[in-house]
Amino acid sequence: MVADMDGENRKRSICSRQESLAALKILKDGNNKRDEIPDRVTLKKEIGLLSACAIIIGNIIGSGIFISPKGVLEHSGSVGLALIVWVVGGCIAALGSLCYAELGVTIPKSGGDYSYVTEIFGGLVGFLLLWSAVLIMYPTTLAVIALTFSNYVLQPVFPDCLPPYMATRLLSTVCLLFLTWVNCSSVRLATRIQDVFTVGKLAALGLIIVVGLVQICKGNYEGLTPQVAFEFSRMPSVGQVALAFLQASFAFSGWNFLNYVTEEVVEPRRVDDLISRNLPRAIYISIPLVTFVYTLTNIAYFSAMSPEELLSSNAVAVTFGEKLLGMFSVIMPISVALSTFGGINGYLFTSSRLCFSGAREGHLPSLLAMIHFKHCTPIPALLCCCTATIIILCIGETHNLINYVSFINYLSYGVTIAGLLYYRWKKPKLYRPIKVNLLVPISYLLFWALLLGFSLYSEPVVCGVGLVIMLTGVPVYFLGVHWRGKPKCIYDFIESATFVAQRLCFVVFPQFDPTEISPIEEWPNKPSDNLSRNS
Repeated sequence: MVADMDGENRKRSICSRQESLAALKILKDGNNKRDEIPDRVTLKKEIGLLSACAIIIGNIIGSGIFISPKGVLEHSGSVGLALIVWVVGGCIAALGSLCYAELGVTIPKSGGDYSYVTEIFGGLVGFLLLWSAVLIMYPTTLAVIALTFSNYVLQPVFPDCLPPYMATRLLSTVCLLFLTWVNCSSVRLATRIQDVFTVGKLAALGLIIVVGLVQICKGNYEGLTPQVAFEFSRMPSVGQVALAFLQASFAFSGWNFLNYVTEEVVEPRRVDDLISRNLPRAIYISIPLVTFVYTLTNIAYFSAMSPEELLSSNAVAVTFGEKLLGMFSVIMPISVALSTFGGINGYLFTSSRLCFSGAREGHLPSLLAMIHFKHCTPIPALLCCCTATIIILCIGETHNLINYVSFINYLSYGVTIAGLLYYRWKKPKLYRPIKVNLLVPISYLLFWALLLGFSLYSEPVVCGVGLVIMLTGVPVYFLGVHWRGKPKCIYDFIESATFVAQRLCFVVFPQFDPTEISPIEEWPNKPSDNLSRNS
C-alpha cells in the first residue's frame, strides 16, 4: 500500500460508515434541514464573537507585557525606539493576522498553521510543524506560563527569597490539572473562564494606563519628550534592533490562536451568502486593541520609571506598582497571576485542538481525534497536552527550551504565510471569502525574512538547535505515518490500547454533519451557483 504523503486523499475510515449513514438519512428525502439530524457527538460551535476575541486577547496577553518591556528597551537602547518597536510589532502582527483571516475562511479547519501547511504543502511539512509544536513548543510555553503563575502566587508567602523549587512545580501542576479538568468538562465553562480572565487582564493594564496618564497630567513626562526619549545609552546595531523586535513578537505571540478552533466558532462564515463572520471580526477587533493597550502601557511605565529603573527590574509591573500604588501595590502581582492563569487556560484550549486536528489527519494516534460522548470535548488530546507540560516541568530547563522554540514558532508563521501566496498560485480560481491585497503577505514575509536572518546571525546555536528539533520529526514521519506495512503485532497493540483508553475516557469519534460547509475543492463552483440562483 502506498502512503499518501501529499495530504489530499486522506480518509477517516473508522468514521466512514457513520458519515455515510448520516448522509443517506438526509439525502433520502432530498431535504438538508439541520433539524432532521438527531443529536450528534461532535465538537460544538459555542465560541461566539466575545469568546473569540477573548481567546485571541487572552492568549496574547500572558506574562509578556508585564515582563518583556525590559528586553525591548535593553536591545533598542532608548525609550523612543522601544516605543516604535512596540507599535511596529503590533502592525506586523496585524499583517500576519490578516493573512490568517484569509486562510481561516478559505480552509475552514481547526488546527491553524498545521492544517493550512498540510493542505498546501503536503503531509511531511505539516507533520514537522505538528511534531515541534506538540513535542516542545506548546508544552514548554505552557510550563513557563504555569511557573510564572506559581511564582507570583507564592511571592507574598516568600517575600524575602525565591519560592522553593518543589513548591512552584507542585502549584503549577495543580493549576494545570484543574484547568485540564475544566476543559474536559465543558467547552462553555472553559470559554467563560477565558472571558472573565481576559476582562481581568485588560482591567489590570487599564489600571497601569490610568495611573500613568495621571503621572503625565502631573507633568512627569520628561522621559517621553523627543529630546530625552531618543537619547541612546548606546547606539544599537541592526542585530540588536532585530532582537528587540523578537522580544516584542514574543509578547504579541498568540494572535493566530483562534485559527486553531475554527470549527467551534459560531458562524465562522455563512453558507447562504458566503459572508465571513466571527473569525475575521474577532481578529480585526483584537489585534488593534492589544497594540493600543500595549503601547499605552509602555508609555505609562516610562512615565513613572527611568530606563535604568526599568532595566534593573525583574517584573516591570510589580516595580511600577510598588513605586506608585503604595499599599495597593499587591494588586500588581495578583494581576500578573490572574493573567497567567487565563493564559494557561487559553493555551490548553487551543493546543489540544492542534492534537485533535493532527490525529484526525492521521499524523497522531487516532485516540487523540476522539471526543467525550456527552461533553463533546477532546479529552485524550487535553490529557496529552497536560502530560507533556508536566514532563517539561519536571525536566526543569524550561527557559533554555523556550529560546529554541521561539525560533521554531516564528519560522512556522513565515512558512504558513508563504503558503498563502503559493495557494493563490496553485488554486487561483478557488473562492476566498476574504482576499487580502498581495502587499500584505509580501510585506510580512520581507520583515519576517529580515528578522530571521539577523536572528540566525546573532544566535546561530539557538536557531540551529531549533531546526534540529524540528528535523527530528522526519524519521518519525516516515516510520510512523508513511510506513503502512508495519507488523500486525504493532497494529494489534495500538488497537487494544485505543480500546482500553476509549473505555477509560468514554470517548468516540465525532460524527460528520453532511450539511456542513462543502469540501474546499468544491468551492470554486459556489459563487456562480449563487449568482445563477439570484438572477
